[in-house]
Amino acid sequence: MLEVIARINQELGTTAIVITHNAAIAGMADRVIRLADGRIASIEAPSRRLTPAELSW
Repeated sequence: MLEVIARINQELGTTAIVITHNAAIAGMADRVIRLADGRIASIEAPSRRLTPAELSW
């Protein structure tokens, strides 16, 4: 599923929001926004974005 989302975003130039508690999935994001008590606690940009194939479960 993650590979499909990444491919569609690449081909169409779109953006998708994936809500997860899984840090591995967050590794493929352009930006990671962390929430605390319903508010934005931090916004981070990974130094290197992972592909779905590189994720380890």
